[in-house]
Amino acid sequence: MSTYAQLELAFKSLLAALDQLEAACERRLMADAERSNLEEELAVLQDDRTRLALELDDSQARAKSLELANGEVARRLAKASSTIRTILTQVPREH
Repeated sequence: MSTYAQLELAFKSLLAALDQLEAACERRLMADAERSNLEEELAVLQDDRTRLALELDDSQARAKSLELANGEVARRLAKASSTIRTILTQVPREH
């Protein structure tokens, strides 16, 4: 094989290697960009999770407060009803 043919073969091998290197670089850049996007999405999801957890805590506290208020109202209504019944039994009925 002549020196020229050997150089041409080496040059073609070098070009093929450079093409492969360029393709590998492009794949790496795309993977890095995708990873960056995934990290951003994860950060957004974590922020949403934190916000939702706080909202849930607030909602649970409000539900507990309403439950306590409901119990107090029920107790007062029962007392008022009992008082009204007592008063009605003491009032003479006219026929």
